[in-house]
Amino acid sequence: MAKLPKPSELAQISLTPPKKPWMDIVTEMRQGMFCHGAKAKNLAALELPNARDWKPADEDWHLPEDWKETVLNGIKERLEKFRTFHVFMDICVRCGACADKCHFFLGSGDPKNMPVLRAELLRSIYRKYFTTAGKVFGKTAGARELDIQALKEIWYYYFQCTECRRCSLFCPYGIDQAEITIIGRELLNLLGLNIDWICGPAANCYRKGNHLGLEPHTIKSSIEFFLSDLEDITGISIEPTFNRKGAEILFVTPSGDLFADPGTYTAMGYLMLFHELGLDYTWSTYASEGGNFGFFTSMDMAKRLNYKIYAEAKRLGVKWILGGECGHMWRVLHQYMDTFNGPADFMEVPVSPITGTKFNSAKSTKMIHIVEFTADLIKHNKLNLDPSRNDHLVVTYHDSCNTARGMGFFEEPRYVINSVCNHFHEMPEDTIREKTFCCGSGSGLNASENMEQRMRGGFPRANAVRHVHEKHGVNMLANICAIDRASLPPLMDYWVPGVRVAGTHELVGNALVMKGEKERTVDLRNEPLPGKSEGGEADV
Repeated sequence: MAKLPKPSELAQISLTPPKKPWMDIVTEMRQGMFCHGAKAKNLAALELPNARDWKPADEDWHLPEDWKETVLNGIKERLEKFRTFHVFMDICVRCGACADKCHFFLGSGDPKNMPVLRAELLRSIYRKYFTTAGKVFGKTAGARELDIQALKEIWYYYFQCTECRRCSLFCPYGIDQAEITIIGRELLNLLGLNIDWICGPAANCYRKGNHLGLEPHTIKSSIEFFLSDLEDITGISIEPTFNRKGAEILFVTPSGDLFADPGTYTAMGYLMLFHELGLDYTWSTYASEGGNFGFFTSMDMAKRLNYKIYAEAKRLGVKWILGGECGHMWRVLHQYMDTFNGPADFMEVPVSPITGTKFNSAKSTKMIHIVEFTADLIKHNKLNLDPSRNDHLVVTYHDSCNTARGMGFFEEPRYVINSVCNHFHEMPEDTIREKTFCCGSGSGLNASENMEQRMRGGFPRANAVRHVHEKHGVNMLANICAIDRASLPPLMDYWVPGVRVAGTHELVGNALVMKGEKERTVDLRNEPLPGKSEGGEADV
């Protein structure tokens, strides 16, 4: 594993344009800037072609003899299948409006990480083989041959895109670089050229229902461990159900919330909330993953992995589905689920059993986000909240790319946070809401061997956090995404030491005053509440 440079070294970013045209610059694949290649067993489990062990750093990638024909046929098929792909290949005028909007370009200074140039890596192949100008004039028309170096370059930079779509917000033609990246990765999949941090979790999900490969007894044991902690903290015994037929609601959340801090504290917040409401719900140890790493593989794989949610809802006979805090999970559910696996006509339009609110926005999917569910509870004064329990926290909020740009989900998280915290400060306006910067580790790039890539990609977000940390003393970065809860802690430790990361429902759990609870002296992390010592006495 490559040694991670010091922050002072990584912050030395040159934005000086290269002297040579981009086609004349040979890409150097640097350690720390890419992930391990997918293992043969995971490629085989997903039934992807050319399953073998391979290393991106090796000269020989063990490609099939007809690899070039396979890629070109794949481009042709997708040009015919996806009208947007064909349009995006033709309409770019290289205005450069997107150039400085990409976090990877801002963090690296590499021109090939400009969205316009990243797209040109594939667009130049399209021009050479699918346009008359490219066939006749070649390089003069922006066309180039598909050779092994071009293929490796596409692989290197298409796995330096987190599909966050920030660039598309500023494109006057509405070109969606994320869609180009998705299709580029699909083409690479035809040759078995995925990364193991995507294929491994996707294979686990295909085999066992979740990215971590947790088996049913492990899922139940993890939640029981949380329940033991919650009883120590609150004095209340919580007894959730698993795989219960006839429950009104199926709850589905990312498996990361069951396995690693700080996501585990978010899961504890869910458990407290549902118990306090007396909610008629059940967990599933089979549809035990809301996230979908298939989305970083291909549309077909995303559809395949998403199917388990509706299948389990139908098996259990629930009325509707409640989904936990996750980014790409909700982009798939919000934009693709009904098309992939619908119609969900065996369920009902979600209605809150507590407030009576009918969520017509979920009329097709029959699935609502837990933050909008909680915001509705707070609006109707159904929760007893004590925001002072979070007074040791000065909070800012990171808009996760998929829920922000993919859903327009801006106000509900802020409403919830402001209801449970007394000290909240926004980051600069051009770094939040629809203009939010990515965590730098989404779309399957949250590995350990590419840590320099992640720290560079997350630099713009960290810079915005540093601003409010220095100006307002912010020490907690809230979010509603499992990938963020995994990727932002090392980013903060590297760029902004002293800032920690929390899911929004961890903050809800801290503030929630439960009926029959004992005197609370610690928060969900077992750290003293403001004004309380560890022994429970008030601080003087």
